[in-house]
Amino acid sequence: MSPATHFERLALPHQEAAYNLAYWLLRSRSDAEDAVQEAYLRAFRAFGSFRGEDVRPWLFAIVRNTAYRMLNTRQRAANVISLDTALSGDGEEDGFPFEPASDSPSAEDTLIGAAERDLVRAALAELPTAFREVVVLREIEGLGYREIAEITGTVVGTVMSRLSRGRQLLHQSLARKIGKDRTHAL
Repeated sequence: MSPATHFERLALPHQEAAYNLAYWLLRSRSDAEDAVQEAYLRAFRAFGSFRGEDVRPWLFAIVRNTAYRMLNTRQRAANVISLDTALSGDGEEDGFPFEPASDSPSAEDTLIGAAERDLVRAALAELPTAFREVVVLREIEGLGYREIAEITGTVVGTVMSRLSRGRQLLHQSLARKIGKDRTHAL
């Protein structure tokens, strides 16, 4: 089997999850797409050094590093905004493109589910990046502590403490948001 075929067989099944991670880190569909494309190119170029272990943490580490590189570039360029962009208010459409498939729910269930998803997404987006990434990797992508530690370049204890703190902050944010919704409903 050729290296390209082997890479495709191992890496492509994780493309959606890689996109989701990039999206949560970058908060932009187009930036996430760019990050995943660049990360997959970097991964392919470095595939010869891949040790044959689990490809998912290796690939996610590349996606994470690529996303952070893009964030750093974006922060450096934040002071340079074109007048056309500032005047047009051109913004990125918010959204999470990969929704889990479900059996045809009722319209009411769909509305309630969408409202709950929006609350969780908004609360998750408010988390500091270090906490958001471990919550996304654990709760959305289902990775284990060791895999997350490998991806983030930290130790398992740090992953556990960030996950605990991230969950706590997420819970507090959701409680505030739900409290506001109930107050507005009265």
